[in-house]
Amino acid sequence: MISATLIFMTATWVLMVVAFFLHRVRGFHIAVMGSVILIDVFFPLYLVLTRDWWKRLFLDGEILTFLLWMHLMLIITLYVLYIVQVQAGRRLLRGDDTIRSEHRGQGIAILVTRALVILTGGLLVEPPPLPDDG
Repeated sequence: MISATLIFMTATWVLMVVAFFLHRVRGFHIAVMGSVILIDVFFPLYLVLTRDWWKRLFLDGEILTFLLWMHLMLIITLYVLYIVQVQAGRRLLRGDDTIRSEHRGQGIAILVTRALVILTGGLLVEPPPLPDDG
């Protein structure tokens, strides 16, 4: 069964792709991209508040897995891209068109990186416990 959080994050990624291609509808583009960035920034807080992360990471030893570290590095990369992208977007809003190609390239990098974050997060989703046969 697919996790509801995985479905939600995939839906926000699809919405982000739509906003990427509708960049000429500036109000929609900025609202969607800004909202998704805020969701991504606060999503770890949601996970900490709703999951038994201490047991899973430290008691079960998952903190040592390559997949978890790859996921964390992708998240850090995504956050850095967000910072650079917001700065480039602000310059665009001020009328500096020299940054447009960089802004587009960063947008593509964000879409790819975010897809990888969602994919690795999906692989890290803890499966629900199996029912007892007894």
